[in-house]
Amino acid sequence: MPQAVRFSEYGGIDVLRVVEVDRPVPRPGQILVKVKAAGINPGEATIRKGLLHERWPATFPSGQGSDLAGVVEELGDGVEGFAVGDEVLGFTHDRASHAEFVLVEAGHLVPKPSGVSWDVAGALFVVGTTAYAAVRAVSAGESDTVVVAGAAGGVGSIAVQLAKNAGATVIALAGEANHKWLADHGVLPIAYGEGVADRVRAASGGRVDAFIDTFGADYVELALELGVRPDRIDTIINFAAVEKHGVKAEGNINAATAEVLAELAGMVAKGLLEVPIAKVYPLAEVRDAYRELELRHTRGKIVLRP
Repeated sequence: MPQAVRFSEYGGIDVLRVVEVDRPVPRPGQILVKVKAAGINPGEATIRKGLLHERWPATFPSGQGSDLAGVVEELGDGVEGFAVGDEVLGFTHDRASHAEFVLVEAGHLVPKPSGVSWDVAGALFVVGTTAYAAVRAVSAGESDTVVVAGAAGGVGSIAVQLAKNAGATVIALAGEANHKWLADHGVLPIAYGEGVADRVRAASGGRVDAFIDTFGADYVELALELGVRPDRIDTIINFAAVEKHGVKAEGNINAATAEVLAELAGMVAKGLLEVPIAKVYPLAEVRDAYRELELRHTRGKIVLRP
């Protein structure tokens, strides 16, 4: 029988199980995908801990996972444009991609470009669409100076590249171990921590036009201290700051379409966007994968392979 990740109560990493499940059967409009790679994301850990119960409650037993890439295994009635054996990437809103097989709405899949690896394809949706929405929210463009906090994480590493591609000068806040990678991608790395405001002012010549916060903590306050207007600050994590300061909180949900995903995959295929893969774990080691993720020090994405 196929395997899938499940948890039956809120809690720490130890509530995660890999269990045998029935092989899913596609309904009309759905496609059964044999998963080759599926990214993991901090939001999934937050949901599993029960910290977002009011916003996104879990129904037990719960699966998890949105990102996926794989091969079309079976088509439901009425599906057009795909064939068994097609290589695809996409997403599910059913918390189900951390599994050997997953049912996906046909409109949530796009063809996988041949130049995109399985690991990258399976890790692209959440971070890619979140970064896309954040860069769009702050209107990053020519002549702008944009600061990205958490610049080497899953979302941050994509956001710095998209902002750079839009013509902005990008200042990236990250640990020193990631400075070379960031510099190699045409952005200016700055160490976070005490004195960061002064370092940003020095690097920017005293003018910061926009700010993307992918980390939380006090980065919205830093952006305001640097003189950035609230309508050009976007945070994907500090929802309290949205109510307090009127900044934006545009992320995955604001760009979660197959069209945006296809655009991002095309950028990867053309060499215009890199999705760094920090580490790959087999599905059976899902606990170890989340243990590493929750340390919040990885560059780029952690991926599960069924």
